Amino acid sequence: MVKNRKIIYVAPVLIILAILLWWALKPAPVAVETAGATRGAMQVSIDADGKTRIHDRFVLAAPVSGRMRRIDLHRGDQVNQGDQITVIEPLPVQPLDPRQFAEATAKVSASQSILKEALALVERVRTECDQARRERLRAEKLLESGDVSKQEFERARNAENSCRRELEAAQFKSSAAASEVEMAKSALIQFQQQQKSTSSSPVPVKSPLKGTVLKLIEESERVVMAGTPLLELSNPSHLEIVIDVLSTDAVRILPGMAALLENWGGDHPLRASVRMVEPSAFTKVSALGVEEQRVNVIADFTEGSGPLGDGYRIEARIITWHADSVLQIPTSALFRKGEAWSVFIVENGKISNREIEIGHRNSSVVEVLKGMDEGAQVVLHPTNQLTNGMNVRRR
Repeated sequence: MVKNRKIIYVAPVLIILAILLWWALKPAPVAVETAGATRGAMQVSIDADGKTRIHDRFVLAAPVSGRMRRIDLHRGDQVNQGDQITVIEPLPVQPLDPRQFAEATAKVSASQSILKEALALVERVRTECDQARRERLRAEKLLESGDVSKQEFERARNAENSCRRELEAAQFKSSAAASEVEMAKSALIQFQQQQKSTSSSPVPVKSPLKGTVLKLIEESERVVMAGTPLLELSNPSHLEIVIDVLSTDAVRILPGMAALLENWGGDHPLRASVRMVEPSAFTKVSALGVEEQRVNVIADFTEGSGPLGDGYRIEARIITWHADSVLQIPTSALFRKGEAWSVFIVENGKISNREIEIGHRNSSVVEVLKGMDEGAQVVLHPTNQLTNGMNVRRR
């Protein structure tokens, strides 16, 4: 009886001690950071630096050799077509060289050929613009009936806008080519007059188009040779964006893709559309001293360029893919297990390893195709110490 009584008293104490010992030796739950699998919009982009550039420049050159009078213009001044820029007083006439006369005649012929080519380009681009306009109207009607997506309609609208800008550029080039013809003819007339007279009258240099002075190459009065660049003219409101990307990224970029321009100095991103990917690459040395093959991507503003000017720096995000509703998780939750992608799922205070199939990904999130449901909690930045079935608590 005494022995049984001792067992009755000692057994509970031993059980309590065993429980306390188990509790003391029980591993504490590991603190982990988690995030939920959510469904929402997602986009994949190629990020690169770029700069703005005026689409068309025209360099006004001296038509004859002589003493040029000072140009009374400054950068940013507006000039109209036919405005007199300066006057060149030809140098004393020397006996006419037949070779020079032949060169002047050939220059007239070449400039006329360039003008014909420019006029043909205007007609071709005008025809393309008419087609782009019809496609935009057709897409607009199909959008109302729901037979075409908004993305396809925006692509047709951007194509029409880009074509309109190309038409303006082609007309600009034809106007410049016509001016070149007139200047070449005036130089030829000057040569012809030299055969009849030993003196020449001053030659006015006029603006071939309406535009803005971008750069004064020769400002002060001095003697210039025929063909010497005097100033640059252009329309500063017709800007384009030049974005240099790695050649491995350039193969994924197509005309018509949307682009967002950020960190240009304003409080909102500007929208643009890719017009073309240049067919040739160039070598550029990175900040780390590594040679890279890069390609220029040319884009046009779709909603105005704001206060930007020529040569302004921007940061571009060219959107190569986007969707309105996809299941996604942070990229930092992924890790490799063999050849498959895996994540740790937190369920009832324990973690379990799960293989998933992923789709598109960007720098922050990844698309989940299979292996996970919306709302699942995944472990971010998993370490090698985590194992399947381990107790965890959310940080």
